[in-house]
Amino acid sequence: MAKKKVSEILIDTLLAAGVQRVYGVVGDSLNGVTDIIRQRDGIGWVHVRHEEAGAFAAGAEAHLTQELAVCAGSCGPGNTHLINGLYDCHRSRVPVLAIASQIPSAEIGTQYFQETHPERLFQECSDYCELISTPEHAVRVIESAIQTALVKRGVAVIVLPGNVSEMEIEAPEPRLPARHRSATLRPSDADIADAATMLNGAEKITILAGAGCAKAHAELMQVASALKAPIVHALRGKEYIEYDNPYDVGMTGLLGFASGYHAIMNADVLLMLGTDFPYTQFLPQESKTIQVDCRAEHIGRRTRVDIGLAGDVGETIRQLLPHLTTKTERAHLDKALSDYKDSRENLDELAIGKPGDDSMHPQYLTKLVNELAAEDVIFTCDVGTPTVWAARYLSMNGQRRLLGSFNHGSMANAMPQAIGAQLVYPNRQVVALAGDGGFAMLLGDLLTLKQLNLPVKLVIYNNSSLGFVELEMKEAGLLPFETTLDNPDFAALAESVGIRGIRVADPGDLHASLAEAFAHPGPVVIDAIVKRAELSMPPTIELEQAKGFSLYALKAVMSGRGNEILDLAKDNLNLLGL
Repeated sequence: MAKKKVSEILIDTLLAAGVQRVYGVVGDSLNGVTDIIRQRDGIGWVHVRHEEAGAFAAGAEAHLTQELAVCAGSCGPGNTHLINGLYDCHRSRVPVLAIASQIPSAEIGTQYFQETHPERLFQECSDYCELISTPEHAVRVIESAIQTALVKRGVAVIVLPGNVSEMEIEAPEPRLPARHRSATLRPSDADIADAATMLNGAEKITILAGAGCAKAHAELMQVASALKAPIVHALRGKEYIEYDNPYDVGMTGLLGFASGYHAIMNADVLLMLGTDFPYTQFLPQESKTIQVDCRAEHIGRRTRVDIGLAGDVGETIRQLLPHLTTKTERAHLDKALSDYKDSRENLDELAIGKPGDDSMHPQYLTKLVNELAAEDVIFTCDVGTPTVWAARYLSMNGQRRLLGSFNHGSMANAMPQAIGAQLVYPNRQVVALAGDGGFAMLLGDLLTLKQLNLPVKLVIYNNSSLGFVELEMKEAGLLPFETTLDNPDFAALAESVGIRGIRVADPGDLHASLAEAFAHPGPVVIDAIVKRAELSMPPTIELEQAKGFSLYALKAVMSGRGNEILDLAKDNLNLLGL
């Protein structure tokens, strides 16, 4: 066996795993690693301006490819910047390896300059996190980390002191025996029989489907047909479930539709397929529930479950179908479909634009983005109101993809995720739907778009506020506090760094502005001025929410801020033509 530096062992093993790029910011403790990347063909360094952006970009790459993606941070502050993006990757269950370099090994434990303990710090957001303390440790730790990330579809962290990365040891050729190999988990025959008995005996069945249905679209349609069951999709399942689906009745939850909410609440049996939908207030507590998930530990943690089936969704449905009696009664399905048609019409009525106005309804902006975007576009969206409008107005077709921080709920994810998506698919259109707060939070990585010349189209919902936070305050009966953003002209800012910038406020100009942006060969920032006082109503309103909003209105008037109420009424009543 030839002698290799630990850094060579690491990079050669990454190459064997198919890794083509590492996202990060260089630093002295990473020099041993980055110098090998410089020398090796087939792998490159993606220089981002903030390590958090690198972690988000790696997560987007892993989400789209389901292959290992890698990010890195230098010792101390460098790798601690990774943590928010890694939390998002971990909670989204995508295979990401983080290289967290460390101070010289002899200095660990002495409160040395920039000393932290990454092996403790990253424990909660990873499936594997280990320090390489000696060269003899390197091969097994590196290969174990990569295989854990791939097999568990999660985050693995390697902590590597800079001096150890330069040490040599005899090393074998990399081996990753679990790569591109998989096993399919299925429930027992007795569990399948129990589930079939419950489903055959129920009159009204609703399916709640999530990202676990990614490879089971055909099976999902078959079981919905057999059960005459409406399908409610979770947000992470939207890209896999919404298209070519005659049983789709939208979403439930804070972002969803009344049709999805009532389809679930009116069911005798709820069949949960590959979803860990977290909002218990939108799940039934009285009806029977069957839950299918390949991670058995997820079963029953959101609502009481009568039958839990640990298994792959597609395989479980294939085993279940022969035991089902095909239903002929479809009153429950037809009612849910009718409700969805009404909900969809109501939402579409809100997506209007009046030429000559000084700002736009965000619904109208999202509708036009959806209409003008490519058939195989990759969308990313920030949390908050961009996610609301993406959930309601973007349509999936089996080719389009939709990425967001849907489980972790982090601000500032859209632009860095778009960076990762565009690097993986340089010939596909990538459109990021960014909030003005989220965009500003990692504004420095706008320079990454320029430096890499990535043709990302960045649509900014500029309402000069932390809009969703403001709505949450109003719902709680509070006056908005510190939610106002003093924004620059984002289009002019983009032009100042060499990126095409387009600022649009008049709805009459929007179609032409978006068409121009999407046709431009390089990156574009579309600074879209949208209305601040825009309501995004959940599918059902609890009494406490109504009380809270009424209390907010009273407080606003009594404190001399009654113009907020007038703006709110004006913008939202005009939408309804009232």
